[in-house]
Amino acid sequence: MRLDIGRQKELEPHRMEYAKRCIRYLGIEITKDISIENKTFFEFNWKGSTVRVYPYSGWHTGKTIKDGRGLDNLLRQLKIK
Repeated sequence: MRLDIGRQKELEPHRMEYAKRCIRYLGIEITKDISIENKTFFEFNWKGSTVRVYPYSGWHTGKTIKDGRGLDNLLRQLKIK
């Protein structure tokens, strides 16, 4: 659970929209946009597998990418086709 829920509620929508905009800019379609309780993330397909992105924490995970933190790190992986 987050220590500062207020900060998360303030920043998360902006980070979510920015991350989705960056992914779409690369021509990748967002397949799911999910917000359940304190879990907000979106998914897209990359090289035949689902990639999940948690924009507030910056975490990204999926079979076809190297798991890690940071939108820039994810975008670097997606630009290398």
